[in-house]
Amino acid sequence: MRKKIFFFFNILFIILIFSKINASTINPKDFIQTIVDDAKEILIATNTKEYKSIKLIEMAKEKVDIKGIGSYSIGKYKSKLTEDQKNEYNALFEKYFLKSFTSRLSDYSDPKIKVISSEVVNKNYTMVFSILIATPQKPEVKIIWRVYTKDPTNLKVRDLIIEGFSLARTHKEEFSSIINNNSGDITSLFFKLEEFINN
Repeated sequence: MRKKIFFFFNILFIILIFSKINASTINPKDFIQTIVDDAKEILIATNTKEYKSIKLIEMAKEKVDIKGIGSYSIGKYKSKLTEDQKNEYNALFEKYFLKSFTSRLSDYSDPKIKVISSEVVNKNYTMVFSILIATPQKPEVKIIWRVYTKDPTNLKVRDLIIEGFSLARTHKEEFSSIINNNSGDITSLFFKLEEFINN
């Protein structure tokens, strides 16, 4: 089940980073809808994996709050990092985050997502509800996009919740487990991230 959830996470983050829109002119629901629509022009079989990867890395840094996700993922251990360690972690997490789905780009093409509604949580967050439309091979999947709206001119996606599974929370639990299993040594997480990046 966990592998299946990550499969959908990867699809959805690939979709969102290909947005061509200006966030200052659009609300969160339309922000996600436009991202989904634009993705159809990018994720086609005739585009090479190399082309998709270049576009993914280029646009993810603009549309995804990678640093925010990384900060949440390391949780309580963030306060124990020195400034040098914080900088090292941020750099490692970005590379880890990008590779975790760019490495699988060639497996995905034309995922169809229907955006249904949105709900303002507070001035900083809006939840956008959608579904991954069922196919003969795959069932319908409920998707919630957590859009960070503190700066309305620069909307960002902070999390995806797929059938109740949060991407950010999953990272947080896994990172905490790595550190706890190594007697609280935070550098053990750095090692694991580097290992993933370099393999």
